[in-house]
Amino acid sequence: MINRIVQSIAKRYKRWERTQPFTKRQQFVGITGILTGLLMLTQLVPLDFRYPMVVALFIISYLLCAFALREDLHGAEWGTLLILPSFFTAAVAVFYFLLPTRWLTRLPIAALYAVGMYALLLTENIYNVAAARTIALLRAAHSVGFLLTLATYFLLVQTILAYRFYGWTNALLVGVVTYPLTLQILWAMNLEPSVGKRVRELTRIITVVAVELTWIFSLLPVRTTLLALFLTTCFYGLVGMGQQYLADRLYKRTVWEFFGVVAIVCIILLVTLNWRTAL
Repeated sequence: MINRIVQSIAKRYKRWERTQPFTKRQQFVGITGILTGLLMLTQLVPLDFRYPMVVALFIISYLLCAFALREDLHGAEWGTLLILPSFFTAAVAVFYFLLPTRWLTRLPIAALYAVGMYALLLTENIYNVAAARTIALLRAAHSVGFLLTLATYFLLVQTILAYRFYGWTNALLVGVVTYPLTLQILWAMNLEPSVGKRVRELTRIITVVAVELTWIFSLLPVRTTLLALFLTTCFYGLVGMGQQYLADRLYKRTVWEFFGVVAIVCIILLVTLNWRTAL
């Protein structure tokens, strides 16, 4: 009986897929519109429901993106391809709460989210297709994916630090954010059917370094925005070198270029330390 019901549902679903009038790009536009509307709706709900709303947005984003990319999703792609859209949505949603309570400020953020989400859906679709065959747009997708990963990381870290938790709490939460974002961006370099050993090892190393840096600098009198920028720069350098390593292009000059950027931001951070507030 159950098998018949399942088979009947599967047949109807396949029939609906063949007759649906919407192209994939139209589906992306529709999903972007739905998520943007829900994002703006978080400002109209009572304060007690805002964080449950963020969790709901995270889940809805995952489900909608999985629906849009369902045709070619296989194995690890159910996780790796859908991490960034879900985290990007959650990052913008929680950062939304830190903005002034004016629509003049929040409307541009919602518009930027819509542009970023649509670009992200296109990027994940390129990854989805490129996992099966080589396409010319993959290099551009890597650039867009890396940029949106950095933006997501900065927003999440900035939000975590803005609540001024204890140092170990900040470190733990940053580790929770760092691991999945690192995993998906490193996996995207080679688009393997499963997450390889090198990707898992690099992800663990980068996460540990991010946790240690967060814990150390949380003990210093540093501004949260500068610390979030510094941690994001370190994330940029570590992930960038990880990508070059996976692509077998990690040369000494590349290491020095990434290290130079991190060193400059670190110097700025140390120079701006305000020891008076710590006394």
